[in-house]
Amino acid sequence: MLSLPKEFVFGGATAAYQVEGATTEDGKGPVCWDVFLKEQGRFSPDPASDFYHEYPTDLALSKEYGVDAIRVSIAWTRIFPNGTGELNKKGVAYYHALFAECLKNGITPYVTLHHFDTPLNLHQNGDWLNPKTIDAFVAYADFCFAEFGSQVKKWITINEPASIAFGQYVVGNFPPNIQYDLPKAIQAMHNQMVAHAKVVNLFKEKDYTGEIGIVHILESYYPAEDSVDNLAAANTCNVLYNQFMLDAIYKGYYDNDTMFVINEILKQNDGKLTILPMDLTELAKAAKQIDFLGLNYYQSHFVQPFHGESYIHHNGTGEKGTAVFRLNGVGERIYNPAIPKTDWDWVIYPKGLYDMMLYIKNRYPNYQKIYVTENGLGDKDQVVNGEVLDQSRIDYVAIHLKAIEQAISSGIEVKGYFIWSLQDMFSWTNGYNKRYGLFYVDFDSQKRIPKKSAQWWKELSESTKKG
Repeated sequence: MLSLPKEFVFGGATAAYQVEGATTEDGKGPVCWDVFLKEQGRFSPDPASDFYHEYPTDLALSKEYGVDAIRVSIAWTRIFPNGTGELNKKGVAYYHALFAECLKNGITPYVTLHHFDTPLNLHQNGDWLNPKTIDAFVAYADFCFAEFGSQVKKWITINEPASIAFGQYVVGNFPPNIQYDLPKAIQAMHNQMVAHAKVVNLFKEKDYTGEIGIVHILESYYPAEDSVDNLAAANTCNVLYNQFMLDAIYKGYYDNDTMFVINEILKQNDGKLTILPMDLTELAKAAKQIDFLGLNYYQSHFVQPFHGESYIHHNGTGEKGTAVFRLNGVGERIYNPAIPKTDWDWVIYPKGLYDMMLYIKNRYPNYQKIYVTENGLGDKDQVVNGEVLDQSRIDYVAIHLKAIEQAISSGIEVKGYFIWSLQDMFSWTNGYNKRYGLFYVDFDSQKRIPKKSAQWWKELSESTKKG
């Protein structure tokens, strides 16, 4: 049995590029993924879940099945097809209609401004490594706050800055498909923190109504064995993936222990980090004004030191046991056979979620509040006799909600949980064979089928609200 506060938010998470489809419809401009996916030739983001046309259906299902909030992102190039300049009025009208439909169904929209989909021309000119992208992002955000502020009161600046930076420059499964360039990744993370800070500061300075935060992917790191070297490797990974950016949003600067590790990594990779004085001014101001943290959590990692030739193999097919992660000067991920993992080699370890939230509470006492903005199980769901009996997803979500319940009992301010995902959708690196949704989507007919997990979710949401 789960016991969560009556006011606990039960949300469903989506991202524009993964659900909307209609990538060229009604004046939408190109994004970095359009070219990248076409070059790969493996799968297409059209029609995805056709949320561009089917959102009334999905929101009606959300209302019926106890989803009281939804994470959506605005596709930047539906508003500004080139990232800057000309405004696309059809895109603006679409999001007004979407937010109105949310409110009509009693569903609170939590709106992300950037969810991996940088406009193509900005991406081709350096993406987050180019300060001009920051300027363009701030202008786009300002427009959105002014235009949609009467409908939207919960804003998220950027989704998973680390995933963007590492996908682009270390793993190489995001465009521009560069591998093992840690200096670029670290610089891109810092620049995104500056972009986030500038948008938070603008939001507060212009006195827009509502709350604003950021979403980080935060995974706990543990030593593969209890030794000094393994503990050091776990600390290095934690600083690089978590602490570096959490320092930026909560401290407003990078603490000495953080920069010691970052500088060691940069030294081993012949790189440097550029931090301008004005960057620190923006970070310091925003750290006092951020309203919430969105925490995305799927797995934790057990690591040991690694010094040698970096090698990463991303498991994008669901062929269990194929993932490899060895990064020079950072560490190697080791799989413990006693700990279960998914077909995509994602370690199922809810204790890591609790430990991460406790770490945030202890290191950053000014953290305000946390929403778990993504968590869920990707699986190879099948329709059998008109049903999808996804008990494994129910079990996964239940044990992670139990970790949240424990966190709340420990005095951690956790205000809600957004399941990834609301409906089945297109996956950036997996295409369509990895399903996460409460609602099964037949991608040919666009028919929705509520899964067993949707019924379980409905009962849990309703019982929680009754107390």
